[in-house]
This record gives sequence, C-alpha cells and structure tokens, in this order.
Amino acid sequence: MTIRNLEFAFAPKSVAVFGASVRDGSVGRVVFDNIVSGGFEGEIWPVNPKYSQVAGRQCYAKAADLPGIPDLGVIVTPPETVPRIVRELGNKGTRAAVVITAGLTRESGLRQAMLDAAKPSLFRIIGPNTVGLMIPPIRLNAGFAHMAAKPGNIALLSQSGAIATSLIDWAADNNVGFSQIVSLGDMADVDVGDCLDMLAGDMHTRAIVMYLETIPNPRKFISAARAAARVKPVIAIKSGRHEQSAKAAATHTGALSGADRVVDAALLRAGILRVKGLTELFDAVETTARFVPLERARVGIVTNGGGAGVLAVDQLIEGSGELAELSPETIARLDAVLPSTWSHANPVDIIGDAPPERYRAAIEAVAADAGTDVVLVMNCPTGLGSPLAAASAVAALAQDGKIDGKPVLTCWLGEHTAREGRRVLQDAGIASFETPSDAATAVSYLSEWSRAQRALMRTPSSRSEDARSGREAVLAIFRQVAKGGRRMLTEPEAKAAISAYGIPVPETIVARSPVEVEAAAGRLLKTSAQVVVKLLSKAISHKSDIGGVMLGITTSAAAGEAARSIEARVRKSAPQADIEGYAVQPMVVRKQAQELILGVSRDPIFGPAILFGAGGVAVEVMDDTAIALPPLDDVLSGDLIRQTRIGRLLAGFRDRKPADRQSIIAALNGLSQMIIDFPCLVSLDINPLLADAEGVIALDARIEIEPERVEEAGPNPALAIRPYPSGWEKTFSAGDTDYNIRPIKPADIALYPEFLARISPDDLRLRFLSPRKSFSDQMLKRLTQLDYDRNMAFVALETRSGALGGISRLSCDPDHTVAEYAVLVRTDLQGHGLGWELLRQIVDYAKADGIDRIGGIMLSENTRMLAMCREFGFSIKRHPIEPGLVEATLELR
Repeated sequence: MTIRNLEFAFAPKSVAVFGASVRDGSVGRVVFDNIVSGGFEGEIWPVNPKYSQVAGRQCYAKAADLPGIPDLGVIVTPPETVPRIVRELGNKGTRAAVVITAGLTRESGLRQAMLDAAKPSLFRIIGPNTVGLMIPPIRLNAGFAHMAAKPGNIALLSQSGAIATSLIDWAADNNVGFSQIVSLGDMADVDVGDCLDMLAGDMHTRAIVMYLETIPNPRKFISAARAAARVKPVIAIKSGRHEQSAKAAATHTGALSGADRVVDAALLRAGILRVKGLTELFDAVETTARFVPLERARVGIVTNGGGAGVLAVDQLIEGSGELAELSPETIARLDAVLPSTWSHANPVDIIGDAPPERYRAAIEAVAADAGTDVVLVMNCPTGLGSPLAAASAVAALAQDGKIDGKPVLTCWLGEHTAREGRRVLQDAGIASFETPSDAATAVSYLSEWSRAQRALMRTPSSRSEDARSGREAVLAIFRQVAKGGRRMLTEPEAKAAISAYGIPVPETIVARSPVEVEAAAGRLLKTSAQVVVKLLSKAISHKSDIGGVMLGITTSAAAGEAARSIEARVRKSAPQADIEGYAVQPMVVRKQAQELILGVSRDPIFGPAILFGAGGVAVEVMDDTAIALPPLDDVLSGDLIRQTRIGRLLAGFRDRKPADRQSIIAALNGLSQMIIDFPCLVSLDINPLLADAEGVIALDARIEIEPERVEEAGPNPALAIRPYPSGWEKTFSAGDTDYNIRPIKPADIALYPEFLARISPDDLRLRFLSPRKSFSDQMLKRLTQLDYDRNMAFVALETRSGALGGISRLSCDPDHTVAEYAVLVRTDLQGHGLGWELLRQIVDYAKADGIDRIGGIMLSENTRMLAMCREFGFSIKRHPIEPGLVEATLELR
C-alpha cells in the first residue's frame, strides 16, 4: 500500500492516545506526557475507560465518544484490545495509528486480527512493538523515548527501538536534528519501503538514515529505495554482517536474514551507501549531502605534516580509495611555489612552517590537476604556523564546499589550537574532521556513494543486447531433466546449457563404458595432445571429491584405464551411486590463464544473485568473490569484476597479457539472461572458467533446477530489480514521420530540454494543471528514472532525428489495481495520431500488468484530451471536490 493514508501519521493535526494513564511508570503515562510536554499544537485526546480525566484533560471511554476524528491514533493498551480499537478508529474515520503495544504475535492470531480490522478502511499501522513516532518539526513525540529530538532535515528509520533512542541521545550531544523518526517495530503493515516512499517526496527531509535488521518485501524495498536515492542521500546500517549476529537478528525480528554480501549488492543497486557504525551514519550524511556523485574519487592531499599525510593514505587505500597521480605540469607548478624540501609527490607535504599563502598556492595547484577529483587538506599544529590562519586561507578559496569545482575535505589535527580552525572551516561550508582516519573514511563515503549512484542509474534489459540467449535450446534440456524427475543436470547437459548463452565450452563426448571412452579419446587425441576423463553420475555432482576426474591422458588405452579406475573408486567410496558413463573432452592447457568461478544462487530475501571471483579447487580458501543482483549489463558486470582482487590480476602483470575482459563480461551477462529467462533455475556453478588473452572457456559446470517450474516463462518474478521491459517496443507512423515507441530510459533525460522547449505554455498548463515555467533537474530525474514496477512511461522518438515527440506515463498503486495515466505530445506534432498511439500503448501495458482501472485528472477545458478519452471508451465525470477538474476512468476488467 506504500504511502496510502500515511500522510495522517506523518503530518497529523490531532492525536488520540488509547491507554493514556495517570499511573506513575506506566507506558500510557509516559507516552501521553511526551505528547503534551513536547508542545504538539494539535488536539490531544486521552482515551481510557478507567478515567474521566488525564493530566487535566477530559478522558474518553472509546473512539466513538471522541469529539472529533483524530488523524493519528496512538495505542498502548493490552494486546487483546488492539484489534477492536483499530476497528473502532477506522469506523470513526481515522486512517493511521502507532501501535506501541507488544505481544501481537502471529501465533496468538492477534496480529492478523489487527490487520483484518484495518483492511476495510485502508487503515495504516506503524508497529506493533515500537518505541513510537517522532516528528520534531511539529513537536510531536508520540512514543516513550527518554527525550525529544531537535528539529532538522534528516529522517531516521529504525527497526530497533533501542537503536532509535540511542541515536536520538547521540544526536542531542552533536547538534543533529531530525525531520522524522520512525521506530518501525514489527512492521505488520507499514514497513521501511513505505516510509522510503513517503520520505522521497518530503521537502523537509534532506537525507535518510536507516538501521535495518531484515528487509521484508525486497522488491518493494528496492523500488522505494531507488526512488528515494535518486533525489537525496540514503545511508544504512544493516546488522547481521556475520553469521552469529545474523542469527541473533533473525531471532529478534522473526524474519530471515540474507547473506551479507547479497545485502551489499542489493543496497549498492538501490543507490544506498552502507556504513558499519551508528555514528558513521551522520558523518556519511554530512559528506554525501554536500556533493554530487563522482565518476572517480582520486584524492589529492595537501598537508603540513608528512606523517599525517601517510596515515591518511593508509586509511584511504584500506578503504579502497584512490590516490591521485599528479601530472608533471602540476609538479612543476608546485616546485615554483614550495620550498625545495617539499615531498615532490602526492601527498603534497608543504612543510611544517607553511604560512597561509603556501597553503593557498599548493591547494590551487592540486585542485587544478586534471587527475584530481577530491582535495583533502590537512593541518598539524606546530609552533611555526597558525592553524586558524591556515583554515581561513582554505575557507577563502572554497565555494559551496568546493575548490575549483572539486569537493574539498579537511582534517585539522589536535584539540586546543585546531578547534577554532575547524569552526572556521565548518562555518564556510567545508567538512572538517579531527583525525586522518575520519577524513579518509569520509572520502570512502563519497567514493562508495558515487559507485552506488552509478549502479542505481543502470537499467539492464529483460532481453539484453549485451547477452546471447538460447532459451529454446536450454528449455529442451531442462524439459528432458524434469521428465526424468531430476534436479541436477549432468555435466554435458550443464555445459550445453551455458553454451547456449554464449559461454564457450570444450567439446565433450559422452561414453557409456571404458571401451567407449577409449574410442572417444582416440578421436579427440587426433587434434588434442591430451584428454580428460570425468565421471557422469546423477548422485555425485562434485566429482573431484571422490577422484572422479583424470587429467593429462595421452593415449586411448590410458583413457580406458582411467575410466576403470574411476569406477573402482566410486564402488568403494559411494557404492550406492549409479555410474551413467563418462565425459571425455580435450585437455585445455592455458598456462597464463586465470581460474575464475561464476555462479548463481538464490538468496532467501533478494532472490537470484550472481557470484564472480577467483576459482579453482581452493575457491573457499581464497575467498575472493563478489556478488551482484541481476539483471546485469556491460557496465554492471565490469563493476562486479572490479570488486575482486583477481579482477586486478586480469588486467595483466609482468609477462602475463591482459585477459579478454569483454569475454568475461559476456559470460556474466549470459548468466544474467539465463536467470531472467528461467524462474526454475536454483543454482549454477562454472568452476573453473579459464580466462586469458584468447578469451574464456568453461571446464566444468553444475546446474540445479526446480523440475516443476520448467515451463514457467520469464522474466523471472523472483528478481528483486525488475529489468527494462524490452518487449514493449514498436514503430508507428504519424503523418510523414516514423516513430519508435519504447519504454523510457534514464538516458532520455538528455532529450527533455529540447522537448519541453517545443511545448507551448498552454499545453504545459493543461498537462500539469497549472502554469509551469521550469523543471528542476531533480524532477526530470524522477520522470526518467523509473523502476518499471509501479511506474511506467513510454517515449515516442522520431526515427530519423532521435528527437522526443511525446510521452505517456502510468503511475500504479502498489497493489497494482488502480493506476493514473498522463499523455503529453509536442505542440508541433499534435493532430496526427501520436497521442492516441501513446495512450493505446499505456492501456495495453496496464491490461498486461493486471491493472483493473486507469484514470486521469484533467482540466475541463482540455477538450482535445477529453475527446480522445471519450472515443477511447473512458467515462468522464466532474471532480467531486475541485471545480474546473474532471476525472476520466477506463475499466480494464
């Protein structure tokens, strides 16, 4: 339901407290006192049949007795009473409540009873088992936190009440204020995705911080997070990073905890910066809220103390940072303004006696270097220079926290002499830190957030041009496996499947007996120096564990003997296993190749995930892998490779030539496409995949499927990120112009300025219901960067010029029953049928998506659109509240 009726919780004008009490130490008294003493200016009504008055205010017995309709209910009554109170509030007209009460468990049936009571009136519930809700700008403290937070522009979402109150306490000491604080509790109804949707459009919220223990409804969460992260920084802590703490979190929340690397991958694709510690949340906000994302974050360091600069470099490299390499021109420029004893490298050590003028000259030179993206300025207290004067020099150079258009971060070490310097820098809008570690960590925030923002902008297709798809061939293989009642494919079957998706494999001959092995080896040895013999058994998937693989065989007789020795070992170690035969293939020898592993698994929360890393028999020991969520494309696959140590080795070293990177990317894209095409795919391993300058080749493959799901068509509904819907493309001719109509892409933002410039002011007024002169970059991002789940848009592009001619848009309720549509055609192109075709595309898409009804609100003077709607079959009626507006509705079922 996302934000439906949540405005009553986030901006209430009246509050009713059920369970308000006069008893000292009771939750009901603490909650009521917090609301009253906090200064909330709306109506506050206590409700408790035990009292006639609470804190000098008339107390009511039940919801029906209240003198008005409360926007928000706060419930602190015994668990068994909560469903009844929710039903009574819904009947009264209230649409939201914070249920602080604990004990509404699934086992007791009370949780479901509460939800059933809320459903008829679309009543929203925060909780149960929550510390409460705090909205400092309206001075509402509807909970039992020990203190009220000060107003600010940071929103806090926490799945732990204890963490929420701890952060409130910490923020008070550090002068941090909040726009919203939501303790989510058990999330029976309102969850973190709902709140993200609400906060994405909240003009009072500059940044969102989250403490997460689990993520219910992952597709909704990622969809909401991607929408929010496109317009403001979203920072998260996700607990359960290690197995033991993950188990503790699952016990605490009563929900599954996914593998931590998959969580990393999910948050990255959602554009969220993940941090490890509570205090880091706000440091990360301060850094990301100041700057725009960077393509790279190469750091140039200016310091008056060499040791401090080295410490910063150590922390920077440990945090996967990048030190800028200064150009010869910059070195020469620095030589001209610095003492001869300066470091002559980055970090630029300008010596301990540096006056403000030297700071200024060095910073200007480093900031002007084309290879520098971020400038870090450091100051160590000495008896020869003034930290305050140095800070003033840096402050004079900066504008909006940047120097020469590049982010500048500072570190003024020390206490007494440095404190005033840090104050001067902060007053100038420059981030300042106390230690090199803190400063380097801030750089890592900027780098990681920028990487997450790049991943956020990628929208790979459900039928990617980057990947080969052999769906029909693989479907035939999967059908044969399912027909035999098997889940595991044999090695030849698995290799045939990955080969169909563009991953090279060696020729494989299946032999049923040692005699057939000899014949197969004889054939292969005519073109290969050596062959390999492998066991084929449905009962044994890891063949090497029992000696089921024999390498380096040079004669057909030796190949037959190898098969007989494999059989003997199987009979001894796994007598119950059936031996179906042997796979004979050429021995692939690539001395300079790296062994890689590619894999697919299902995460219990986020669904299919793709693994890449260093392969071979010691893959677990090496532990050099990274994970990404599909769908992938060339850019995302390249990012996945870069996350690993072996990814750097693939670039070549010493006498080794660089591996064919595009072949590795193509293999990853092929796996991504297979996941999209086959919901039945459970797991897949390619280990090893050899990669060198000649390309890649898979020496072994293992695939598990769900036989009962083989006939299910893609795109895979388990994908946490919905792929670009490439099947919804068509051509259309209007007048003498041909158009390509397709789903919108983020890159289409570049087409908007020319498009909007060719639309008359009156047409803009009719589309947006009021005059509009300009569109902010933030709004254009929200119009073009969609998740293709709840929002959809089609663009009509002129085939010859590529110019944008028109747009149709669909915004759907989260339950996918009702959607709002809009159409806008360039003024000079109207009257040729383009608007009609764009509307038809939206209607067809809505029908295919299972939406029951679409509608639009328009000005009654918009005669062209109204005429088109009537012709299309829409029903038209006046808006029930706003004069001058009409509603057009089309029933699709």
